[in-house]
Amino acid sequence: MRGIKLMQRMLLYAALALASFALVAGAIDGARARPIVPAERRYSPYNGDLPLCNDPAVLSRISDRFQQKEVEYWNSSLQILDYDRVIQTGLRSNGLDYIPRRYCVARALVNDNRKREVVYWIGEDLGIIGWGFGVEWCVVGLDRNWAYGPACRAARP
Repeated sequence: MRGIKLMQRMLLYAALALASFALVAGAIDGARARPIVPAERRYSPYNGDLPLCNDPAVLSRISDRFQQKEVEYWNSSLQILDYDRVIQTGLRSNGLDYIPRRYCVARALVNDNRKREVVYWIGEDLGIIGWGFGVEWCVVGLDRNWAYGPACRAARP
């Protein structure tokens, strides 16, 4: 009986030592796993040049794609007529080593006479085939399939 308890205690100490070693080794490797290299210093660098949140080209692209989505997927005639209260909520919020993105929020007047919040981000070189800026957007209350989660939370920084 005494030998069994001694054996159990030795196994427990060995397991704890192994777990401690794995934890320390993982922490050291995790620190070296992803060096932070700013996107501007990569082999194929980004320059961090992004349109502003209130750029007419950005807002026009959102309006056009919103109307296209409403007609094609939801059989709706909703359109964005105008924007106001356009503000930037983040710039490169994910870190310097990620693709540069500008996060924005605006209030849109929709043709049903309701004002809705539009959450969007502008990404460098994320346009068609990697050329030009790309825009991902979400209209709060009209994200019917919750592609961006409740209240467009996934489109925010």
